[in-house]
Amino acid sequence: MIAKSLSPCVTTGKVAESRDFYVKHFQARVNFDCGWYVDLHFGSPSAALQFMAPQQPGQPPCDCAGLVYNFAVADVDKEYQRLTRAGLEPVMPLEDHPWGDRGFAIQDPNGIQLYIFSEIEPSPEFKQFYK
Repeated sequence: MIAKSLSPCVTTGKVAESRDFYVKHFQARVNFDCGWYVDLHFGSPSAALQFMAPQQPGQPPCDCAGLVYNFAVADVDKEYQRLTRAGLEPVMPLEDHPWGDRGFAIQDPNGIQLYIFSEIEPSPEFKQFYK
């Protein structure tokens, strides 16, 4: 199989809050929104997230503990300033990592950790693992 795109869909009771959060803070474009399901795109058709309200009796919302979305950006320092000025609190500080990125993390309304980073030169210890 060759996937044309891949995107997660989170089952949540916070569809509207999720849509509004990503539109406001990440400039997501709403591609589809019927109220209980929203499809969000982030600059390219292959960068997408979906959120949907439970549709089956007893269908549980997603337990988002441990779920991390990685957002690669051109200037992580600029994004850090922009998002913290908007009132978002980092759950991981802005810092350089030896594996080759500089990043920080915040959480969305569902508790999903959003890791925002820019690539930097990896340390010699990690450089050997790149293909």
